[in-house]
Amino acid sequence: MPVTANLVKLVDKEYQDKSVAELVDAPVSALAGVSERTATHLKEALGIKTIGELGRSQYFRTARALVDLADHGA
Repeated sequence: MPVTANLVKLVDKEYQDKSVAELVDAPVSALAGVSERTATHLKEALGIKTIGELGRSQYFRTARALVDLADHGA
């Protein structure tokens, strides 16, 4: 089943017509609100260069899991 999503508020204008597969290979700075400077810091500190690497990062996944557990009273 095809999935559609409105990415207008999630990514910068130049990336809004890209597929999700293309977005995971895009630089982190393609995310709305993420500056080139922030992207550089992520690359230097954690080696994260793309949206896919950010989403798959063990640090961010662990943080997300802990927040979910805290929010649901675990």
